[in-house]
Amino acid sequence: MIGWKLAAGVLALTIAAPPVAAAGEAAGGTADCSPPRGTATIGESWAQRRLNLPEVWQLTRGAGVTVAIVDSGLDTGHPQLKRGIAEDVTGTGARDCFGHGTEVAGIVAAVPVRGVPFTGVAPEVKLISVKHTNDERGQVGMLAQAIVKAVQLGADVINVSVQASDQPDLRNAVAYALAKNVVVVAAAGNVNKDDGSPVAAYPATYPGVLSVGSAGPDGRRADSSNPITPIAVMAPGTGITSTLPGQVYKEDLEGTSFAAAYVTGVVALVRARYPELTNEEVGRRITLTADGGSGTGTGAGMVNPLLAVSAILPSETVALAPQEPAPLAPDAIRPAPEEDARSVSIATRVALFSLAAAVLITLGSITIPLGRRRGWRAGPMENGS
Repeated sequence: MIGWKLAAGVLALTIAAPPVAAAGEAAGGTADCSPPRGTATIGESWAQRRLNLPEVWQLTRGAGVTVAIVDSGLDTGHPQLKRGIAEDVTGTGARDCFGHGTEVAGIVAAVPVRGVPFTGVAPEVKLISVKHTNDERGQVGMLAQAIVKAVQLGADVINVSVQASDQPDLRNAVAYALAKNVVVVAAAGNVNKDDGSPVAAYPATYPGVLSVGSAGPDGRRADSSNPITPIAVMAPGTGITSTLPGQVYKEDLEGTSFAAAYVTGVVALVRARYPELTNEEVGRRITLTADGGSGTGTGAGMVNPLLAVSAILPSETVALAPQEPAPLAPDAIRPAPEEDARSVSIATRVALFSLAAAVLITLGSITIPLGRRRGWRAGPMENGS
């Protein structure tokens, strides 16, 4: 546990998706569980084509990474989300009565199903849903508790698709996650012409959080994407398809909630591919490999999953390469003395004299005794044949 206490929290926050009919009372109340209706048949979305996911899956599908979706719950009965784990901090059960959590989770981690042209970005991650609200509105205190619980459940990546104001509980919860080396991905929030002047959304604005704006098929920032919130990257956020409670799907979704989910999936792929990278290094890789920004509210541009998991970044290479050994000090090794030609000549002559003397002594030790035995007379001559 961390050394601060979460307040009960009655401050409101808004899920970063277009308003829909409320599915129940606020978090902590009794929910009328009536998620939105969907369709059983869908087509392939432009987002999956744009992100070129089949190419990315040849390198990684997210195995070994735990992703937490802090949202409105999860329908684990959906065929593409059966491996998900549903947790709750509201006291109303983990069931998704609003649908938003199931939509976000599907974009991140829906597993392939035969005949369905939709799959999550990282289908092999371990998926955890931590429910903090039952509808579009929620409480900052509950959100903060859900983030902390996600960390304690072992999340490597946390998706927060809500927009809230800056509050101590939320700030502390995010700081706690970042200190635990978790990548926190947050939606930049949505605006419309009736909102008046937009304001920055939290937790996306906190330093260290990977904030995400929404883009359309042309790669431009969607009109509904909040341009005031500082943006790291953009991702598909209009005309989106995803899962809904009740084993059905929803098409034409719009909002930075879903853009954030796409980036969360890419982050999971990067963490699976490069487990040695810190959360800061993962965020840096995501931004450096994006397609390039094009004005206010676009950050580094559209996220690029294939480059994110395959690019060789010089900064990482330098950081991981062994350091060159330090050069020796000038006086570390004494220089050899200059050669003395006269001394070398004398030494050579002495050596030759000594060798000659040794040869003479050896010959003398053989010939002198032999001469004495013969009385110094010459030896007999041999007859010729």
